[in-house]
Amino acid sequence: MSNIQQLTDLTTQVRRDILRMVHKVNSGHPGGSLGCAEFLVCLYNELMEIETKFSMDGKGEDLFFLSNGHISPVFYSVLARRGYFPVEELNTFRLIDSRLQGHPTPHEGLEGIRIASGSLGQGLSVGIGAALAKKLNGDTHLVYTLHGDGELQEGQVWEAAMYAGGKAVDNLIATIDYNKKQIDGSTDNVLPLGDLRAKFEAFGWVVVDIEKGNDISSILKGMKEAKSLTGKGKPVCVLLHTEMGNGVDFMMGTHAWHGKSPNDEQLAKALAQNPETLGDY
Repeated sequence: MSNIQQLTDLTTQVRRDILRMVHKVNSGHPGGSLGCAEFLVCLYNELMEIETKFSMDGKGEDLFFLSNGHISPVFYSVLARRGYFPVEELNTFRLIDSRLQGHPTPHEGLEGIRIASGSLGQGLSVGIGAALAKKLNGDTHLVYTLHGDGELQEGQVWEAAMYAGGKAVDNLIATIDYNKKQIDGSTDNVLPLGDLRAKFEAFGWVVVDIEKGNDISSILKGMKEAKSLTGKGKPVCVLLHTEMGNGVDFMMGTHAWHGKSPNDEQLAKALAQNPETLGDY
């Protein structure tokens, strides 16, 4: 899917999925999910080399690990729209006995999910392990991870970053959703992150900035640059500058929708801003 309009249409439909999923159960995390919609649509439909049939070991294909698992709505939507499981199953999000739990887990053979995530700070360690396994197996494919910027306040992230740089894990691309907001406010107010580029570079990484992290053309260009930097002795960090709640005007520019679902009126307003493109579930 290389057509920008096709990727745009899919992103719009993914936004609709996110909004409808969290509204139905009055639970979930729409803000970060909406902010990462363009990125995950591009990753799964243009950037990663993946097999049509899912396998847990992931040999011979690129792998992705979602570290900030609370943005499961966008992850589930993108996986379903990519064909990993029926789109209709999105209707079961967060219901009792559903495979689509609030935080992703490889429950009952749920295709597309390789690890449980949601305990923040662990995804980079998992990604490093998978990347090293690929090296041991002579597999030249890449490992991608996604992290929230507030998640970087977890110490384990920096232990993992030090390891990846020190051990030249150069088949790894870790992307930071750099929206500068977390559940309790701005990252600057909760715990300032400082100069992330300088920090990752100090840990032996090479860093790519994608200033327009909600623009599909910019994402494709930046991620292709990141991919070109792999295999050269350093892990790659992408700082993806996104807007939390992107695509819904009243959700943007605030942390308030990090973990809050829209009511009926708000849902209708949000869906009106994102007309149906590929069909709701």
